[in-house]
Amino acid sequence: MTRHESVLWHGRRGAGTSPALPVRERRTGAGAPARGPMTAALAVGVLFAALTGCSSMDDVRYAEDYAGHEPLHVLGYPSTGSLGVTQQLVWRIADDSPDRLAALATGDGGEDAARSTADNWIEAFGKGAKGKVAADFYDEGSERQTVVLYFQDTGQRKEINVRLDGNGGDDGWHVLMDEPSMKEATAEPTWAPRTPGGSGASHTR
Repeated sequence: MTRHESVLWHGRRGAGTSPALPVRERRTGAGAPARGPMTAALAVGVLFAALTGCSSMDDVRYAEDYAGHEPLHVLGYPSTGSLGVTQQLVWRIADDSPDRLAALATGDGGEDAARSTADNWIEAFGKGAKGKVAADFYDEGSERQTVVLYFQDTGQRKEINVRLDGNGGDDGWHVLMDEPSMKEATAEPTWAPRTPGGSGASHTR
Protein backbone atom coordinates (compact mmCIF):
# COMPACT_ATOMS: atom_id res chain seq x y z
CA MET A 1 0.00 0.00 0.00
CA THR A 2 1.33 3.41 -0.93
CA ARG A 3 2.33 5.55 2.00
CA HIS A 4 1.22 9.17 2.11
CA GLU A 5 2.36 12.02 4.28
CA SER A 6 -0.18 13.56 6.60
CA VAL A 7 -0.40 15.98 9.45
CA LEU A 8 -1.42 14.45 12.73
CA TRP A 9 -4.85 15.77 13.62
CA HIS A 10 -6.56 13.67 16.27
CA GLY A 11 -9.76 15.66 16.09
CA ARG A 12 -10.44 14.36 12.56
CA ARG A 13 -10.25 10.67 13.44
CA GLY A 14 -13.45 8.72 13.53
CA ALA A 15 -14.76 8.06 17.02
CA GLY A 16 -15.00 4.36 16.29
CA THR A 17 -11.28 3.88 15.69
CA SER A 18 -9.96 1.04 17.85
CA PRO A 19 -6.71 1.76 19.76
CA ALA A 20 -5.47 -1.72 18.86
CA LEU A 21 -5.69 -1.17 15.11
CA PRO A 22 -3.33 0.84 12.89
CA VAL A 23 -4.54 4.32 12.10
CA ARG A 24 -5.28 4.42 8.38
CA GLU A 25 -6.85 7.83 7.86
CA ARG A 26 -4.46 10.06 5.94
CA ARG A 27 -4.67 13.57 4.57
CA THR A 28 -2.37 15.27 2.11
CA GLY A 29 -1.79 18.97 1.87
CA ALA A 30 0.77 21.67 1.33
CA GLY A 31 1.01 22.69 4.96
CA ALA A 32 0.03 22.03 8.54
CA PRO A 33 -3.45 23.03 9.74
CA ALA A 34 -3.83 26.33 11.49
CA ARG A 35 -3.28 26.12 15.22
CA GLY A 36 -6.61 26.38 16.99
CA PRO A 37 -7.42 28.01 20.34
CA MET A 38 -7.04 26.17 23.62
CA THR A 39 -10.67 25.07 23.50
CA ALA A 40 -9.95 23.16 20.30
CA ALA A 41 -6.88 21.60 21.90
CA LEU A 42 -8.99 20.49 24.86
CA ALA A 43 -11.46 18.86 22.47
CA VAL A 44 -8.55 17.02 20.87
CA GLY A 45 -7.41 15.88 24.31
CA VAL A 46 -10.88 14.63 25.20
CA LEU A 47 -10.99 12.51 22.05
CA PHE A 48 -7.50 11.15 22.71
CA ALA A 49 -8.53 10.25 26.26
CA ALA A 50 -11.63 8.46 24.98
CA LEU A 51 -9.50 6.40 22.58
CA THR A 52 -6.76 5.52 25.04
CA GLY A 53 -8.54 5.46 28.40
CA CYS A 54 -6.41 8.30 29.83
CA SER A 55 -7.39 9.86 33.15
CA SER A 56 -8.73 13.41 33.24
CA MET A 57 -5.33 14.69 34.43
CA ASP A 58 -3.62 12.98 31.50
CA ASP A 59 -6.31 14.47 29.27
CA VAL A 60 -5.51 18.02 30.40
CA ARG A 61 -1.75 17.50 30.14
CA TYR A 62 -2.12 16.07 26.65
CA ALA A 63 -4.23 19.02 25.53
CA GLU A 64 -1.67 21.48 26.90
CA ASP A 65 1.18 19.60 25.22
CA TYR A 66 -0.68 19.45 21.91
CA ALA A 67 -1.43 23.17 21.98
CA GLY A 68 2.15 24.09 22.89
CA HIS A 69 4.09 22.19 20.22
CA GLU A 70 4.45 21.93 16.46
CA PRO A 71 2.13 19.27 15.02
CA LEU A 72 3.89 16.00 14.22
CA HIS A 73 3.87 15.03 10.54
CA VAL A 74 3.06 11.32 10.29
CA LEU A 75 3.82 8.73 7.62
CA GLY A 76 3.02 5.03 7.62
CA TYR A 77 0.47 3.29 9.80
CA PRO A 78 0.97 3.80 13.54
CA SER A 79 -1.44 2.52 16.13
CA THR A 80 -2.88 4.95 18.67
CA GLY A 81 -0.33 3.72 21.23
CA SER A 82 2.78 3.84 19.06
CA LEU A 83 1.80 7.28 17.77
CA GLY A 84 1.10 8.63 21.24
CA VAL A 85 4.42 7.58 22.78
CA THR A 86 6.37 8.84 19.76
CA GLN A 87 4.65 12.20 19.98
CA GLN A 88 5.42 12.42 23.71
CA LEU A 89 9.06 11.58 23.07
CA VAL A 90 9.42 14.47 20.62
CA TRP A 91 7.66 16.82 23.04
CA ARG A 92 9.91 15.84 25.97
CA ILE A 93 13.03 16.37 23.87
CA ALA A 94 11.76 19.78 22.76
CA ASP A 95 10.93 20.74 26.35
CA ASP A 96 14.40 19.81 27.66
CA SER A 97 12.69 17.51 30.16
CA PRO A 98 15.07 14.58 30.87
CA ASP A 99 13.06 13.16 33.77
CA ARG A 100 9.82 12.95 31.79
CA LEU A 101 11.71 11.67 28.76
CA ALA A 102 13.42 8.92 30.77
CA ALA A 103 10.01 7.96 32.19
CA LEU A 104 9.04 6.82 28.68
CA ALA A 105 11.76 4.13 28.67
CA THR A 106 11.01 0.42 28.59
CA GLY A 107 11.64 -1.45 31.82
CA ASP A 108 14.50 -3.60 30.58
CA GLY A 109 17.25 -1.03 29.99
CA GLY A 110 17.92 0.21 33.50
CA GLU A 111 17.28 3.65 35.00
CA ASP A 112 20.86 4.87 34.58
CA ALA A 113 20.94 3.97 30.89
CA ALA A 114 17.54 5.58 30.33
CA ARG A 115 18.60 8.84 32.01
CA SER A 116 21.90 8.97 30.12
CA THR A 117 20.05 8.31 26.87
CA ALA A 118 17.53 11.04 27.67
CA ASP A 119 20.33 13.53 28.31
CA ASN A 120 22.04 12.57 25.05
CA TRP A 121 18.86 12.82 22.98
CA ILE A 122 18.01 16.24 24.40
CA GLU A 123 21.52 17.55 23.77
CA ALA A 124 21.66 16.12 20.25
CA PHE A 125 18.10 16.71 19.02
CA GLY A 126 16.69 19.45 21.26
CA LYS A 127 16.98 22.17 18.63
CA GLY A 128 15.44 20.03 15.91
CA ALA A 129 12.58 18.86 18.14
CA LYS A 130 11.44 22.45 18.65
CA GLY A 131 10.79 22.78 14.91
CA LYS A 132 9.08 20.63 12.31
CA VAL A 133 9.40 16.88 12.87
CA ALA A 134 8.19 14.00 10.70
CA ALA A 135 7.74 10.47 12.04
CA ASP A 136 7.92 7.60 9.56
CA PHE A 137 6.35 4.42 11.02
CA TYR A 138 7.45 1.02 9.69
CA ASP A 139 5.71 -2.34 10.06
CA GLU A 140 2.36 -2.63 11.84
CA GLY A 141 1.84 -1.20 15.29
CA SER A 142 -0.12 -3.73 17.32
CA GLU A 143 2.81 -4.56 19.67
CA ARG A 144 5.94 -2.74 18.46
CA GLN A 145 7.16 -0.44 15.72
CA THR A 146 10.34 1.00 14.28
CA VAL A 147 10.06 4.75 13.78
CA VAL A 148 12.42 7.13 11.99
CA LEU A 149 12.24 10.73 13.17
CA TYR A 150 13.18 13.48 10.72
CA PHE A 151 14.10 16.74 12.44
CA GLN A 152 13.47 18.88 9.41
CA ASP A 153 14.92 22.18 10.64
CA THR A 154 18.31 20.58 11.42
CA GLY A 155 18.37 17.79 8.81
CA GLN A 156 18.91 15.11 11.46
CA ARG A 157 17.46 11.58 11.44
CA LYS A 158 16.92 9.31 14.42
CA GLU A 159 15.69 5.71 14.57
CA ILE A 160 13.70 4.73 17.66
CA ASN A 161 11.91 1.55 18.66
CA VAL A 162 8.61 1.66 20.56
CA ARG A 163 6.70 -1.27 22.02
CA LEU A 164 4.22 -2.43 24.60
CA ASP A 165 5.99 -2.93 27.94
CA GLY A 166 5.38 -4.92 31.09
CA ASN A 167 3.70 -8.28 31.65
CA GLY A 168 1.52 -8.83 28.60
CA GLY A 169 1.86 -5.15 27.69
CA ASP A 170 0.13 -4.00 30.88
CA ASP A 171 2.46 -0.99 31.27
CA GLY A 172 1.48 0.45 27.91
CA TRP A 173 3.69 1.85 25.18
CA HIS A 174 7.30 2.79 25.92
CA VAL A 175 10.53 3.56 24.07
CA LEU A 176 13.72 1.50 24.03
CA MET A 177 16.30 3.86 25.57
CA ASP A 178 19.67 2.13 25.80
CA GLU A 179 22.11 4.59 24.20
CA PRO A 180 24.24 5.94 27.07
CA SER A 181 27.04 7.06 24.74
CA MET A 182 26.63 10.07 22.48
CA LYS A 183 28.01 8.09 19.53
CA GLU A 184 25.17 5.57 19.87
CA ALA A 185 22.59 8.29 20.44
CA THR A 186 23.48 10.24 17.31
CA ALA A 187 24.08 7.35 14.90
CA GLU A 188 21.84 7.79 11.85
CA PRO A 189 19.95 4.80 10.37
CA THR A 190 21.85 3.75 7.26
CA TRP A 191 18.84 1.86 5.86
CA ALA A 192 16.29 4.70 6.04
CA PRO A 193 15.50 7.15 3.21
CA ARG A 194 17.14 10.56 3.42
CA THR A 195 13.75 12.28 3.37
CA PRO A 196 10.41 11.34 4.97
CA GLY A 197 8.52 8.83 2.87
CA GLY A 198 11.39 8.56 0.43
CA SER A 199 10.97 4.81 0.10
CA GLY A 200 7.64 5.43 -1.65
CA ALA A 201 5.99 2.27 -0.35
CA SER A 202 5.35 0.30 2.81
CA HIS A 203 8.45 -1.37 4.12
CA THR A 204 8.97 -4.17 6.60
CA ARG A 205 12.01 -4.11 8.85
